[in-house]
Amino acid sequence: MAAPRLQVSRRLRATPYTSRVEALGVSGYSVVNHTILPKGFRRSVEEDYWHLKTHVQLWDVGCQRQVELRGPDAAHLAQWMTPRDLGGARVGQCLYAPLIDERAGMLNDPIILKLAEDHFWLSIADADVLLWAKGLALGGGLDVEIGEPDVWPLAVQGPKSDELAARVFGNGVRELPFFGFGRFEFRGRDLVVARSGYSRQGGFEIYLDRFELGGELWDALWQAGADLDISPGSPNLIERVEGGLLSYGNEMTRADNPLECGLGRYCQLDESIDYIGRDALLRIAEDGPARLIRGVIFGGDACPPCQHPWPVSSGGREIGYVTSAIWSPRFEQNVGLAMIARDYWDAATEIRVRSEDGLERQGIVSELPMVKA
Repeated sequence: MAAPRLQVSRRLRATPYTSRVEALGVSGYSVVNHTILPKGFRRSVEEDYWHLKTHVQLWDVGCQRQVELRGPDAAHLAQWMTPRDLGGARVGQCLYAPLIDERAGMLNDPIILKLAEDHFWLSIADADVLLWAKGLALGGGLDVEIGEPDVWPLAVQGPKSDELAARVFGNGVRELPFFGFGRFEFRGRDLVVARSGYSRQGGFEIYLDRFELGGELWDALWQAGADLDISPGSPNLIERVEGGLLSYGNEMTRADNPLECGLGRYCQLDESIDYIGRDALLRIAEDGPARLIRGVIFGGDACPPCQHPWPVSSGGREIGYVTSAIWSPRFEQNVGLAMIARDYWDAATEIRVRSEDGLERQGIVSELPMVKA
């Protein structure tokens, strides 16, 4: 029996790169921001993991939609939406920033690109930030235009990313600092290219601003990487978990605050700036978070997919839950991300994980990112 096929329409959008990933044998999709996201190709997650850590990959991440803020009050609105202090942000800088609601619950964790003093892109995870921004602007009477531009990110990830990007955009791309961006010419257009991406292996995100050029951009990079063992790819779960990269909707939702998610360094925890949810977040900070996202390493055979939170216990007491988990070929054990109670979150704390297959597996709490002894 054939697997169900995802039906793509204007409501559930393809990307400028969809024809290329399908020609290369995409094996499945997820849906993020009403847009399809490739989730694998003709190899195992482990094979993809080793390739990503050794060579270079092209990822169709057109699902990373941009919420554009533009106008006299754009900077004010951007700051109102996040506890991260944006006051010192420079044009050409990317800033990872939690967005929170009035109770300090996580709404999203975008990368904010400062394009000009009055012009920002919020490159968002999976949530309708556009509607939240429009509601705040209307309620606050702000002079700002808010929309979703015709921008489709394409990621180049892996140790050979600098060489590949330089072949297409010139050696100037090598000079970009981490979480910095510049404009580089492609087919007569100046594209935003940022040194960023959803892996720990280094790379770039290219913000294509014309849908019709998607095939040409993919082909130019693909052909330039022919001798670099280039491959199509997608965010790799093993690499993400080991690296401690959080996924909105998995590790964090509106039920979690940024301090619990380990994002305190991105939060201004005083009254020097104003933002939605500040009073609630300051109250939480007074006593510190009651729980924290941590790594977990646990034994047994390769665990099943974590489709629902798995209970974590210690000394017979339930102390948290696993949010993402997978077998790691590097650790030769299962690895996961988990929300763990305060008294148990120290590294090396002994735990038991009850996975979806009903097995109870022994393990320990780990720092993030995970380091193999």
